[in-house]
Amino acid sequence: MDLGLKDKVVLITGGSKGIGYACAELFLSEGARVAICSRAQANIDTALSKLSGARGYVADLTSDQQALEVVDKVEAEIGPIDILVNSAGAAMRTPVQDLTPSIWRAAMDAKYFSYINVLDPVIKRMGGRGSGAVINIIGNGGKIASPTHLAGGAANAALMLASVGLANAYAGQGVRVVGLNPGLTETDRVAEGLKASAKLAGSTEEEALADALRRIPIGRMADPADIANVAAFLSSAKASYVTGVVISMDGAQVPVVV
Repeated sequence: MDLGLKDKVVLITGGSKGIGYACAELFLSEGARVAICSRAQANIDTALSKLSGARGYVADLTSDQQALEVVDKVEAEIGPIDILVNSAGAAMRTPVQDLTPSIWRAAMDAKYFSYINVLDPVIKRMGGRGSGAVINIIGNGGKIASPTHLAGGAANAALMLASVGLANAYAGQGVRVVGLNPGLTETDRVAEGLKASAKLAGSTEEEALADALRRIPIGRMADPADIANVAAFLSSAKASYVTGVVISMDGAQVPVVV
């Protein structure tokens, strides 16, 4: 299916690894002009060695100033941003007994503000131009409380509310905002989460993985490409009436109607 993404300018935060990298690969294959952002130059260099035609930018998106600088550079060097895919940042998974106020605050910086700091200037410019799509890769931790992911889950829940609220506010200006909640996905972040789960349960990482897979009815974790496929569709004109929703992709692990 031709998604009509040729020459669209796409900024993907967290685009050097995991789901963000898979999104960058797919958008490039659709003919989009892709910019990726990461905190580490080494990660950018590694990703760009395989992402022919993409551009990379280094920034710590927990800083609103650095986030704005990236947005300005992308628009000056590539063009006005048509699509923003937020996939940067992840709160450290911490067993509940180890939580402190500073860890809760760090989780909001790592996940919530790393998205909002980019989203705020981009969506205002999209609204001024009368078009645009924002896909926030969030996570089901914002819907289902986990004792190893309370701080990060709270940040995810805040992002879900912000996504739906901004979609409502900007719909009349031609901008769509969709939240996408992956379940367990084969990424480094999930591997770290399994370590935290194993520590809490007093088990091995292999046992934690086996237990996690038993709870996924579809029988496997998601591949990052699974998430990227949906993100690309949602950002395209094929999904022009989809906005203000948060879509779960968890292999039917949480069978709830919302």
